[in-house]
Amino acid sequence: MPELDDELRAELIAFRRDLHMHPELGNQEVRTTAVVKKRLERAGLAPRVLGSGTGLVCDVRPPGDTGPLLGLRADLDALPIPDTKTVPYASTIPGRAHACGHDVHTAVVLGAGLTLARLAAEGRLRRGVRLLFQPAEEVLPGGAQDAIEHGVLDGVARILALHCDPKVDAGRIGVRTGPITAACDRIEIRLAGAGGHTARPHLTTDLVTAAARVAVDVPALVARRVDTRAGMAITWGRLETGHAPNVIPQSAELSGTMRCLDIEAWRTAPDVVHAAVDEVAALYRAKSELQYIRGVPPVVNDAASTALLTEAMVSRFGAGSVEPTQQSLGGEDFSWYLEHVPGAMARLGVRPPGDASATPRDIHQGDFDVDESAIGVGVELLVEAAQLS
Repeated sequence: MPELDDELRAELIAFRRDLHMHPELGNQEVRTTAVVKKRLERAGLAPRVLGSGTGLVCDVRPPGDTGPLLGLRADLDALPIPDTKTVPYASTIPGRAHACGHDVHTAVVLGAGLTLARLAAEGRLRRGVRLLFQPAEEVLPGGAQDAIEHGVLDGVARILALHCDPKVDAGRIGVRTGPITAACDRIEIRLAGAGGHTARPHLTTDLVTAAARVAVDVPALVARRVDTRAGMAITWGRLETGHAPNVIPQSAELSGTMRCLDIEAWRTAPDVVHAAVDEVAALYRAKSELQYIRGVPPVVNDAASTALLTEAMVSRFGAGSVEPTQQSLGGEDFSWYLEHVPGAMARLGVRPPGDASATPRDIHQGDFDVDESAIGVGVELLVEAAQLS
């Protein structure tokens, strides 16, 4: 395959910056969907918007091809956090930012689609490919489930994805066979009981103490009731109770996440957490109500798909361009596709290479940014993978 030409490379960087300036939250990606659709149509392709109104799919096939498709997936949505960077392409929408790299993912899959369409027109595309631009990855349990219900996997035999990784240099990818992300669920707990004066706690349900014990003891109990190798961990993000220093409140609320490295342990997690919450709350005579919100299972990379990404990257950029990566405790709804078809996700390096003084800009932070040379790397990797598959 010829290298990505400079004109398309520059266009994709500009496209990514446009998306970065106009971030849209999950299931609200109307503008983003429209600009991707328009560019694919300019290339003579026929993208189809999903029934939900945001997100789209587009097939690129050699003439006469009716065989199984290779899926290439990107996600479209941004995060509800402010963009704190001082760059010309900073977000123009207060409180919203592409702080997870979905603008990069979208530009990469778009660029791969445009390149594959050119190869098809030249009679050099070896197999059919489906481009999938998915909405609402950041909205539990993830827009992937809705996309699957809209038939995006019909005819797809394998699916690949890339995810920005600020710990990996641009020009490299991180790969792993097996689980590469963790399961992630949300927990909402409400405690209730008789309140009263802090001078007479024995006449009340001391909900502040009960909430504190739930916050400390439930994660400890859960960790002891599953195999420690499963890595099941609860972390709290919110605890609210009370309004005055001398009043024992009648209610308390806790919110957090449950993350798990093992898919089988994840399947048992709701029952384990329910039991632990009930037991700890009962010790303090508090009534407990748990809302356990299923999120996503781990992304479990298929060995053959991981090997395909590795082979494609080595073919384009050499053996030193691939490095092993660890399983992350982050969640990713790409996992839902892998419940139906084999596939793999690789970590796309976006860190400026060779700059030891560069301040790390982690994902889900307002100053997150990327070395934009990673866009061209991602395009060439996915095109090569399509040609090798």
